[in-house]
Amino acid sequence: MRKKERHQLIKKMIAEEKLGTQKEIQDRLELCNVFVTQTTLSRDLREIGLTKVKKNDKVFYVLANETDKIDLVEFLSHHLEGVARAEFTLVLHTKLGEAAVLANIVDKNKDESILGTVAGANTLLVICRDQHVAKVMEERLLDLMRDR
Repeated sequence: MRKKERHQLIKKMIAEEKLGTQKEIQDRLELCNVFVTQTTLSRDLREIGLTKVKKNDKVFYVLANETDKIDLVEFLSHHLEGVARAEFTLVLHTKLGEAAVLANIVDKNKDESILGTVAGANTLLVICRDQHVAKVMEERLLDLMRDR
């Protein structure tokens, strides 16, 4: 099966089921006689733009463009490895390859307190309206990260 077809199949699975692990996705693919390594699957998920969300104490994958009505700060806290603030800008550290997907989600779900984002491979800059907004977000992110 070609990569494009595999990506379509994965998207269909994610839309139809609440799959929470790469192993669950890999098992579903194997039921369709599609066999991929964990490395290939991980790359596929990143290229497709899948991310995990938590709703009603269940964690599962969704397409990045289907993250409407989420608590953005809580969502981000589950994906971060570190947070720092410089004036009105937050510097968020992620796993390799996740920053761009998270930037898309922030940009799609932002309100007037966030002006925009800039993403690298594992670093996401969130430009806040002012220092107060950045400080409040930083404190909440750090609290949520400590609680996980």
